[in-house]
Parts: sequence; structure tokens; C-alpha cells
Amino acid sequence: MHRLMVFCFSSFVLLAFAKGVFPPPCDSQIYCSGPILHHVQEAKLFDDDKYFVDMKLKAVPDVVLSAFHNLSNETPNATVLPAELQEFLSVYFEKPGTEFESWTPPDWQDKPKFLGGIADQKLRDWAEKIHHLWKSLGRKIHVGVKDHPELYSQIYTPHPVVVPGGRFRELYYWDSYWVINGLLLSEMTDTAHGMIENFVYLVNRHGFIPNGGRIYYERRSQPPFLTLMVESYYQATKDKSFLRGVLPALEKEYRFWMTNRSVAVTVNGEEYVLNRYYVPVGLPRPESYTDDLELAEGLADDRKEQLWMDLKAGAESGWDFTSRWYIDSDGRNNGTLKETQTSQILPTDLNALLCLNEKTLASFHRILGDDSAAAYDQAAARRLGAMESVLWDAERGAWFDYNLVTHSRHHEFYPSNLAPLWAQCYSQAEMGEKAVQYLKGSGALQFPNGVPTSLKESGQQWDYPNAWPPLQHMLISGLSKLPSEDAKDLAFDLAQRWIKTNWLAYMKYDAMFEKYDVNGDGKPGGGGEYEVQLGFGWTNGVALQLLDQYGATLTSGNRRLSPGLLLPLVISAILMLQ
Repeated sequence: MHRLMVFCFSSFVLLAFAKGVFPPPCDSQIYCSGPILHHVQEAKLFDDDKYFVDMKLKAVPDVVLSAFHNLSNETPNATVLPAELQEFLSVYFEKPGTEFESWTPPDWQDKPKFLGGIADQKLRDWAEKIHHLWKSLGRKIHVGVKDHPELYSQIYTPHPVVVPGGRFRELYYWDSYWVINGLLLSEMTDTAHGMIENFVYLVNRHGFIPNGGRIYYERRSQPPFLTLMVESYYQATKDKSFLRGVLPALEKEYRFWMTNRSVAVTVNGEEYVLNRYYVPVGLPRPESYTDDLELAEGLADDRKEQLWMDLKAGAESGWDFTSRWYIDSDGRNNGTLKETQTSQILPTDLNALLCLNEKTLASFHRILGDDSAAAYDQAAARRLGAMESVLWDAERGAWFDYNLVTHSRHHEFYPSNLAPLWAQCYSQAEMGEKAVQYLKGSGALQFPNGVPTSLKESGQQWDYPNAWPPLQHMLISGLSKLPSEDAKDLAFDLAQRWIKTNWLAYMKYDAMFEKYDVNGDGKPGGGGEYEVQLGFGWTNGVALQLLDQYGATLTSGNRRLSPGLLLPLVISAILMLQ
């Protein structure tokens, strides 16, 4: 029965390829599809499915595939036993990590200047320790990956990288934006330059940037932050030659998103083009293989394929996973992970990011003195109009994801509802002030340790009670750009809360975590498919940015709350109790 299931599953996949329903995820019959992947992952030999697909081959793929075929034929009426699989792996695979060489960033220096702007001595000492973490997170890819790529799931890139940490051993796309901002504050300009060059290399190789530096990520991306990485680097260096050299890759990536991740929607008789996450590969994610197989149990083949596509789209969003992507049988933003329909949602934050990319690409062309700025200005203007017609809710005072199934907005709270403030992609000043009032009345400000990713406790990691560094930074940055003192006070208060919870966790665990619990001082986050990871690249970058921006007034003790914020917080707490 087990072999019949594997055969039927494989036949379904091959038939789908033949019909052109979706492209093969990658060329590897070991790391991306095939019987070895299926048997090893189903046997659950490791606590984390990612472990196997990060292992290195000791022999070329054809030899390994042939050996597994022979092993399978020895027991034609039974499943290959776990002990046999373990022996097979010990002969033909090495543990993860051999794809990297030891490397310390040569541009790391002891006392970067930004430390001097942090008034609180405890926070300054802590910032120095965060600065030291760049050395432990640096990775250089072994030359063997370049010479023998068939033996690795690692994608070769020419320059060393700073990785997130923990199970995330390789480079990740959107994480690296905050990593690079932190590196630039640490005056590690060469390391930041090399990381950007790696992303340019990936765009030129793939036409876009994969989710991360593994071949099993090659069919999905992540939020497109490369243009903003280049903006950060340019602001730090004013290097026009560098800008001119990378601009073609930025435009190539932008075309990928507009060609492959856009959709037209008609609202009030007008057609608008906005973007979504969409990954047309209807197979389980190799790094979460058993999770995806088990979640799809009992579904018809076409529903399995669609669910796996939408789970990959959820991974492409970076929000993997969240109630934000649920669409239940009534078309509402409720349900379970099995009702994930990421590709049927137009996300506010993705479109805000692309709006900012369009404005930034226009500014790059102006800096270089060419004639292409107008086209990007026009693209940004079109998107702003689309966002305000499709996503903006004037009555509620915020932007909301749009459901392509019901042709309506989702009104649940997510920090992404305020992403246009961060991108400064809105047309009227009063919209910014309305958004502040929306945030105050949302119930999301009542928590002592940050703004939660949602107000739904789904058990998924991108939901309550978790707070994530990039969302805190985008929200704080957006509020700080508004002209009102009320908004700026709120930005400072949220920065104080976030720095305090990061600092307390470091004092308790001697570590930086990828996410935190909004309810507990210094409590790491939880939930989702894996244990909370430490390291941690983007957490370090966000903390350093906030310490740089607010270092003169942030404290390691009790936060100083602006009197103007007390009443809204009390009202918010009362509303949540009703």
C-alpha cells in the first residue's frame, strides 16, 4: 500500500509536469523530488525536515540514485526500514555544514562610531555585544560548491554572507535587508557590498532572487528588498559607480515581479494592477515535506496541488504561516492552515514595498542623470492610485489586504495594514493621521513587549502572541516619518518597548532571537513548524537601527511613556476586555 501511494503520488507529479500545470521545482531528484526525499522525510529520521535536504552528497547523484534503487528492490513488498535508511545516509551523505568555510569578516572593527550615540551604558554595552555577533554569523561558501554543485543543495554565491542563524544556515532574502542595515551601522561596508553583489548574481542567474540560498528554494522568492538594500548602501557610500553597475539587475527583478506576480482587479468599474505572492509548484516543500504531506491528507489531488502552491506562496511572503492567508469556505479571513490561500490575497505590505521600489528606482535614474525616471514615477503613481482604490478604507483609516475570491477587504488587524506609512505611499496627509488613530483603537498597543503580528492566536508563528523584528521596525519607521508629535511619541514608545524586550531576553539567555512574545519581558516567541531560532540576523540589525535612531533617549530600565499615549492605551485595553 505504501509503495502504491508513492507510485500514485509520483505519477500525479509527472502527469502535472507533462500537462504544463507547473514547472519542476528544480533539477535535483534528491533534494527537490523523488523517492529518496520521500522515503527519508516520511521516516522522520531527523527532528527537522530541513536537516536532510541540507546534507551533502558523497557521490554523484546518479550513483546515489542507483544505490537507493537497488536498496528498494531488495525489499519489494515492504517499506525501506529506518535503520536501512540511516545506513544508506551514512554511506552516501555528510551532515550539513561542510558547504561552508570558517570566515571572519575582515572589515569588522572593534568600536563603530554609532555606539557613542547610545546614552544608557547598559544598552551601549549590549549594542557592542550585538556588533560582535556579526563575526559568529559570517559564512563563506566552500569552493567545492562552485566546482561540484551537483553534490550540494547549497547555491553558490561568490561572496561571503551574514546568515540569520540557527537552522537558517544559508543566506535569506528579506532577512538580509535588516542585516545589511546593521552591517552598515557597524561600518562593515565591504561585507554589505559583497552580500548585495551576491543578490545581483542570483538575479542574473535566475531572473529573480530565491527565498534562500538552497536549490529547493529556486522557484519562490521573498519580499523584494534588493532595491532598498542598494539604497541603504548608496546612502552610506554615495558610490555612483556601484549604483550604475547594479541598476540593470534591480530593473530585471522588478520586471519579474510585474510579469509573474501581478494580477488585474476591477473595482467600481476601473481596472487596477497590483501584486501578490504566487508560486506555481504544486509539490510539498522539501524542507517541510512531512508537514505538507500530512496537512494535505484527505484532499483530492487538485486540492493538494493548490494547497502546496499556496503554502509555497506563504513561504514567499515571509509570513509562514499566519491566519492572514486563510480564506474559509465562506470566503472570510478565518479557518485553519489547511485553508491557506495566499495566492488569492493582494497584500498591503507587498504593494507598499513595490511602490517604494518604484519611487527608489526613479530616484536612482535621476541620480545617474538618465531619462528613465519618469517611467518609474508613473508606475509609482499608478500603484498609489490602485492601493487607494483597492486597499484603503477611509472609514477605518487603514489599508487592508484584498480577497480575490470575495472581492472584498480583510479587516483583521496586522501591522502590515500600516505599511504604506513606512513606504510613504499615500496621497494625503490626513490618511497618515487616520492610520495613527486606527492603530490606537486596534487593541494592538496594549502589550508591553511589542506589537503582535495579529490578534488571532492560531498557533502559527506569524500570529499572536509573536512580535517580529522587521514588522516592529517598519511600523516604528512609518510612525516616525509622520509630522505629528503624537505619531513620533508613539514611534519612540514602541522602540522603547522593543529594545527593552530584546535587552531583557539577552540578559536572561545571552542570545538574540528571531521573534519575541508580546506578553513576557524577554520571552522568546514560539509556535509554527520549528523551535524558536537564535542568532539572529534581522533582530540584530533592527536593534542596532533603533539604538542608533533613539540612542540618546532609550533606557534599559522602565520605559518612559509619553503622557499623550496613556489615554489611548487605556481605551484600547477597555475595548479588548469587552
